[in-house]
Amino acid sequence: MSGNIETKVEAKETGFWDKLIRISMKEAGVAIALILIVIFFSATAPYFATPENFLKIFVQIAINTVLASGMTFVILVGGIDLSVGSLLALCTVIGATIMIDPRLSPWQAIVLASLASMGTGAVLGAINGWVCEKWKLPSFIVTLGMLNVASGLARVVSDNSTITGLPQPFVDFGNLIFGGIFPSIFLIAIVVVLVGWFVLRYTVFGRFVFAIGTNEEAVRLSGHEPKRYKIAVFTISGLTAGIAAMVYLLRLNVGSPVAGIGYELNAIAAVIIGGTSLSGGKGSIVGTLVGACILQVLSTGLQLLGADDNIKPIVIGAVIVLAVILDSYRGRLMRILETR
Repeated sequence: MSGNIETKVEAKETGFWDKLIRISMKEAGVAIALILIVIFFSATAPYFATPENFLKIFVQIAINTVLASGMTFVILVGGIDLSVGSLLALCTVIGATIMIDPRLSPWQAIVLASLASMGTGAVLGAINGWVCEKWKLPSFIVTLGMLNVASGLARVVSDNSTITGLPQPFVDFGNLIFGGIFPSIFLIAIVVVLVGWFVLRYTVFGRFVFAIGTNEEAVRLSGHEPKRYKIAVFTISGLTAGIAAMVYLLRLNVGSPVAGIGYELNAIAAVIIGGTSLSGGKGSIVGTLVGACILQVLSTGLQLLGADDNIKPIVIGAVIVLAVILDSYRGRLMRILETR
């Protein structure tokens, strides 16, 4: 009798730890990590747990969140997009150029600039996907080429100079703060995340994105053409680069040909830290949002602790490597748990 009781207790304990590991391997685990980091800096860093600081964090993660949302789609199918930073720069100068056109009213200029920015990003993103699929080239190489093309175009369009003097209604909207803590640009980023989450979770397109990342050949054998979906995800990545460009203009009120330097790496880092597998097929856009938050909270917390500027990239780089290592073990651990 006592043996049966001990067996049941052991089974309960094993079940508890199994559940804990499953949670830590998913989005909830990333969210718990974010909460623990926030608690740590709240207890150790002066002025961290203040409304002003959280407002600053929300402002700073908006652009990366939008870029990383589109990047999530690409990485879920096993690709990578290195061009989003340069696409953002190109879209900022195109949007800013339209908005300062004296022939247009402020609202006409804002609407046309938004459409042009998002349209430019989507078209160039679609070209990325089409070239990759047409000639079966690695997305790393193709998007690296587009990075240079878009960067050069941004310099040509802007005549290698910054563009200022955006319409006042546009500037005013970018300065809006809701609830004393949520800037308008952060709410735009949240809308993008929610739309992406809905598409991935509740649409046929989203299911095929995961399926292609898991087993592209199985999708092809089932009678569906993965090429269309892969071109579509690069189009989405370009589209979000265009949206991120408008968010950049709202935040800084200037179009610049060097606006997006390094942004593509931050976007990829947010996706990886958020739990999306580099091999594709596993991940979520909500995890990407949490990953972007972790990156910015670490940066801000270290700054408030007085860490040297040279230390911050070391810590953030270590976190990224740790996330990749965890990703390499995630599938193995889940398979072990499923066999129990």
